[in-house]
Amino acid sequence: MTGILAEWTAFAKKTAPAGAAMTELALTDHAEAILCDVATDIETHQSQQQQFEKSQGDEADESGQESAAAIHGRLRQASNFSLLQLSSEFRALRATVLRRWLPRVQQMSETTMQEMVRFNEAIDQALAESIVTYSARADRTRDLFLAVLGHDLRAPLATVSLAGDLLARPDFPIDQLATLGRRVKRSAMMMGTMVTDLLGFTRLQMGAGMPTTRTVLDAGEVCGAAVADARAMYPGATIVFRKAGDLAGAFDAVRLQQLVTNLLINAAQYSAKGCDVTLEAQGGPEAITLSISNFGAVIPE
Repeated sequence: MTGILAEWTAFAKKTAPAGAAMTELALTDHAEAILCDVATDIETHQSQQQQFEKSQGDEADESGQESAAAIHGRLRQASNFSLLQLSSEFRALRATVLRRWLPRVQQMSETTMQEMVRFNEAIDQALAESIVTYSARADRTRDLFLAVLGHDLRAPLATVSLAGDLLARPDFPIDQLATLGRRVKRSAMMMGTMVTDLLGFTRLQMGAGMPTTRTVLDAGEVCGAAVADARAMYPGATIVFRKAGDLAGAFDAVRLQQLVTNLLINAAQYSAKGCDVTLEAQGGPEAITLSISNFGAVIPE
């Protein structure tokens, strides 16, 4: 076991995604449990029907628990491994075990051949289970990303649309042009970032989730921009913004604005008429606390 795991970890380290700072524990992952499952499978009686079902990938886990191989597939997707890298791990594992095992076989017998067949069946089954959970997590990540993208585009679009309406008015004050221009520029930057995310998603299939870039900034300014976007979406709502303390920190400005804008929009959408929506930003010695409150019907339990 020790020798096989050492080779597995070395191979995983070599094939891991570029820039992935993974620990030895993360690289090894569930390899030992997978090998134990394989060994147990080899020693378990198997009927011809069960063998056929396994070859078709239809064998069910009667325990109802997720197998080590299934967990491994999901975690490798979360670590941004490609499907090719995942499958190559099992190919290398198969080769390692056979290379270490076959020289110890004194004579090739029917029992040895049967064990070899069962071993390959078990590895194939483990690979299939890993691919299923890998693909399922990738699908969920994709669907979530596209849903967030479609949802979050509405706020900056509403700001741009409102700016267009204001500029079309003949009585629009000239002294407010600069403020309006900054809002439009900020919204355009947000939409540009989302388009960049979409292109990145197409290239990488969002294996590691949404990209984030943290810079030192004033969270109060970001919250103010989010308030402006929310007011553009719900001009009839009264949104009050209060801030206190040091609000400087290292954040991704676009992600933070998306977060606060979404919360404010939801608060405004479900707030009772005539009641304020309040955003409070409080800077403390260890953290910045953002709180949003509204008044309305309680969400059903």
